[in-house]
Amino acid sequence: MFRGFATISFYADDLAAARDWYAELLGQEAYYAFPPAPAAPAYVEFRVGDDEDELGFIDRRYAPPGAANAPGGAVMFWHVDDLQGTFDRLLKLGATEYQPITAHGDGEGFTTASVVDPFGNVLGIMHNPHYVELLASRVSSPSAASKTS
Repeated sequence: MFRGFATISFYADDLAAARDWYAELLGQEAYYAFPPAPAAPAYVEFRVGDDEDELGFIDRRYAPPGAANAPGGAVMFWHVDDLQGTFDRLLKLGATEYQPITAHGDGEGFTTASVVDPFGNVLGIMHNPHYVELLASRVSSPSAASKTS
């Protein structure tokens, strides 16, 4: 069975530039690179968010045959606390709008936006009330408290 999000991988023609751009966006350095420095990396990875989800970048030379280079297809959305602020920051850092901020449903609070990063990948962001509820239940549950002790 599916157990949860593990890793999302994006491709980049200039892996060092992608690593540096995302380090600035995320406020942290990649925790993993292969091969290790001083060699030029073929893969770098960040751990992001409450669950330390893995955001990986692969040198586009290693993309599967026939992989699309144009932005599109499935979009994985990251929950953010400040959707407008995050969207504005992404644009300021050089991403371009792919989907504007869009509310979904009947006022339930599900709101999304997406951008194309400077390397051609679609990066989705959203405010997701379900994510907020799950996070709150982890913080308030006794088993969550024992995991952090």
